[in-house]
Amino acid sequence: MNRDPIPSIIFYDQDFVDLYDRSWVWIEEFWKQGSEENGLKGNFLSFNDQKTFNLFNSCLSSLFLNYSNQVYSPFEQIDFFYSKQEENGAIRCDYSVEDGKPVFTSDNPEGLTIPLLAYVEFFFYHKVGNKKRLKEIVPAMEKYFDWLKDNFMKENGLFAVPVAACQTGNIPREKTVYPVDFNAAMAVNALYFSYIGDILNDKELSFKFKRLYFLLKTRINGLMWDPERQFYFDLDENEQRIPLMLIGSYWTMLAEIPNDEKAIKMIEYLKDSSIFGSENPFPSVSMDSPCFKENVVGYCGAVVPSNVYVVVKGLEKYGEYVFARECVIRHIYFMLDTLQPEENVVGDVWEAYLPTREGVPASDGADGFPAKRFLPQVCLVTIALMIEDVVGLDVSLPRKTVYWTVPSLEEMGIEKLSLKKNLITINSNKNARGWEIRLESEKLYYFTIEIIDENKKKTLPIPSGKCSMLIDKL
Repeated sequence: MNRDPIPSIIFYDQDFVDLYDRSWVWIEEFWKQGSEENGLKGNFLSFNDQKTFNLFNSCLSSLFLNYSNQVYSPFEQIDFFYSKQEENGAIRCDYSVEDGKPVFTSDNPEGLTIPLLAYVEFFFYHKVGNKKRLKEIVPAMEKYFDWLKDNFMKENGLFAVPVAACQTGNIPREKTVYPVDFNAAMAVNALYFSYIGDILNDKELSFKFKRLYFLLKTRINGLMWDPERQFYFDLDENEQRIPLMLIGSYWTMLAEIPNDEKAIKMIEYLKDSSIFGSENPFPSVSMDSPCFKENVVGYCGAVVPSNVYVVVKGLEKYGEYVFARECVIRHIYFMLDTLQPEENVVGDVWEAYLPTREGVPASDGADGFPAKRFLPQVCLVTIALMIEDVVGLDVSLPRKTVYWTVPSLEEMGIEKLSLKKNLITINSNKNARGWEIRLESEKLYYFTIEIIDENKKKTLPIPSGKCSMLIDKL
């Protein structure tokens, strides 16, 4: 394959660049063609001996495939799930790779999963700029959301679903009836659905989902927030809080549910080395909980990349860019430790990691956990978070804007990133005149740089061709 169309990153640590490049090689190896039997028209990202198409993993994959400049389109594997929608609006978590039929389990009889479609489609729009797609898929997304609401939202305004829908493995949640992560994720979905309504100038759609969002926000704050422990918890059948601190509670920050006062306390927990502030951030349960063991087994205490993603994106919502970036870098170093172990040992990347030392958790008996080279989890960090948080770029194609947030100037950047049929290159380096940012573009776009340490922020129109700017003169 000619990999030239895929954007390249520039970073002062070559190991990070190599891991990013290798991730695209792995994607090429696992890029498969759908079949007439399973009904997937186009390609999808496979992994290991994949037996089902999983909605949650497909949504995670789309968040980094967005950055392939359409070499690896994320659309077909998401569209597959829309094509399987039932008349009542249901879309199931898993479908057979062999014949495309829904796959159910005894602990998840309705085939539910963390809902992310509105979140994903919002980012499709900003990375690819296709408003026509939004108009076409909104009816299916709305019907799916309504099915979830009509069947699983109770009189208290919260969703009661099996914990198997939350993809948290062996974490002891037997008494949970109202999972905090699922409910907060539904709030995320409603919030981004309202944004989509705004994009389409559909006031009725926007109002409907803003109303649902504020309903969920109020219920989660009223019932799931514990004022003594200052944290959000699962609820049992009697709406009593279950005192197990889950990293999944940070879906609430991604949903912008806590006010600033609550968020400050939640962020303190992420920095506390006895709670979630492990050397490799962030364990799935707090390190002071009874189910956390030094010899991590299964999900109990494991560091799962998708949880890192959720926490980091939540931190960004509350202006914690520097801490978020530091956590991503720490997590990547642990990935590199397992990929590049001692001599004469073959390394790899994994579905989950240990929080306090290098290595992976022991299996809890679940099929294949932790999976080797589980790309929906791995590449979420090595590509999406590498571009968005390590390099620090936020790109919006319809607005023709690139926002670059960095704690301090370092040698880094990106080359040949697609911005609506316009390949752009941005990098910073130091020369005799000081720190300089060099830019290259085929068409006009608007560039904002924010250097947190120096309290500098500037927005400039970048013309076609090559140009540069000296930071000292901003």
